[in-house]
Amino acid sequence: MPTRASIRHAAARMLDPLCSMGLWLGTLCFAASLTPSLIPRDALLQGVLSGIAFAAGYGVGVLMRWLWIFLGLPRLRDLAIGRVATGLAVVVCAAMVIVFLAQASGWQNDIRARMGMAAVTSARPVFVGLVAGGVALVLLLLGRLFGGVVYVLSQRLGRHLPRRVSLIVSVALAGLLFWGIGNGLVFEAGLRALDSSYRQLDAVVDTALDPPRDPSKTGSAASLIDWSGLGRMGRAAVAAGPTQAEIEALTGQPAQEPLRIYVGLNSAPDIRARADLALAEMIRVGAFERSTLVINTPTGTGWLDPASQKALGYLQRGDVATVSMQYSYLASWLALMVDPTYGADSARALFAAVHGHWRTLPRDRRPRLYLHGLSLGALNSDLSLDLFDLLGEPFDGALWAGPPFPSRTWRHATLGRDPATPAWRPRYGDGSVVRFMTQDGAPAGNAAWSGPRIVYLQYPSDPITFFEPGSALRRPVWLSGPRADDVSGSLRWFPLVTFLQLGMDMAVATSTPTGYGHVFAADDYVDAWIATAGADTWDARSVAALKAELAAQGL
Repeated sequence: MPTRASIRHAAARMLDPLCSMGLWLGTLCFAASLTPSLIPRDALLQGVLSGIAFAAGYGVGVLMRWLWIFLGLPRLRDLAIGRVATGLAVVVCAAMVIVFLAQASGWQNDIRARMGMAAVTSARPVFVGLVAGGVALVLLLLGRLFGGVVYVLSQRLGRHLPRRVSLIVSVALAGLLFWGIGNGLVFEAGLRALDSSYRQLDAVVDTALDPPRDPSKTGSAASLIDWSGLGRMGRAAVAAGPTQAEIEALTGQPAQEPLRIYVGLNSAPDIRARADLALAEMIRVGAFERSTLVINTPTGTGWLDPASQKALGYLQRGDVATVSMQYSYLASWLALMVDPTYGADSARALFAAVHGHWRTLPRDRRPRLYLHGLSLGALNSDLSLDLFDLLGEPFDGALWAGPPFPSRTWRHATLGRDPATPAWRPRYGDGSVVRFMTQDGAPAGNAAWSGPRIVYLQYPSDPITFFEPGSALRRPVWLSGPRADDVSGSLRWFPLVTFLQLGMDMAVATSTPTGYGHVFAADDYVDAWIATAGADTWDARSVAALKAELAAQGL
């Protein structure tokens, strides 16, 4: 057992003066965190980020000091120059904090202007400083608590092991202890609370949405899928427009009612049963008799972007069937943490069921088959197929919007791009199979399409797509070369800090105006669907009218 003396000593170390090396590095990280990244930040978010950045830099400084002591080198604070350096650090760091806080408004307004947002008159430097100080203080106290545990353990183990060995073992044991507490208590308790909250939210029935009367609609009295089992997002997806009447009113031509088949998480007990149910419902409503069939993989909550659905519905004049299958009711990041493979397994099962039936139909009588997904839906949609699907009976194309950075096909194409093209709008090969587009217009290629058309719709300011885990140690590739219009020219790479900035950006990626970050505009979906599925009967004037109509609907 630890001695009382060692425990008292560890407690006293909680009040030790700040490490000068940690103070230097912490302040540098704090200052760098105030510079712009991809997404505008409000004062509260900036304060939290800056507090974390300071604590991270301070921790690196403390680690460097610990290694210095571990190697048996003399402590600078015991020398006269060390005491002078500590005093100088406090003065210079305080001045640096004031100077960078004063520039924060300009940096944030640079991003806001590029996204068409109103400028802020002040970044509220005092509030940012107070929030950052509070966050940093909590993290520093946790760090010192960790150090105190290491000290107590090392004193105990030092009776039986060499001093350096006891320190290493103590760090490992303390790490396991803190990880167990954080993961087993804090994380699991929070996860249970969020799971319960999202489950209740998914079960909420919008009283403004009545079960459809049309027997061709999922959730109707004639449907194989009960309206209540669709979940909140499924009911919204089925009820979303456009209707046949709306399409005819815009185009002035005959149209059909778009078919939307959706299987909720509670519609069947497991993935295979839900996939079989989706196929049976598709056959019931005649989905395979339409000219275009889309397997649309939802996000973690089961949400489908109505802007994409409406754009395709109008372009195909309603001659389209869309099938989706919910695999979670959690937010995408939570769904990945809880079960990172479940969404891909679900998408794979639905693709296998639909593709398996589709390939049995005569080639001249079956619909064109496309894949679609946004964000986590794009990632799982990509994982739903393999090379043999392309070699045997290939589908006709895929539109993947806002692909998360781990997406396998996206990463392969981006890394294998023409070196003369930027990473945020790459050109892969001759562009005959894979093309990328941003909000600047249709994707380009040197050659005509051949085989399946794969289109990536991505915004350069989207951190979900352009987060790089290695940015803590190296410059992201998309920061090299020319900048996109929605990326600040003042954005610079800083070790560790850029990683924290992009991580925070991912949490608020949908807080931007439509057409930036991770919020996709309907007019960009129009261009993307034209590139993916074609719309030869739509001339430029008709496309402009469609975009104006979608914009009037707030999409």
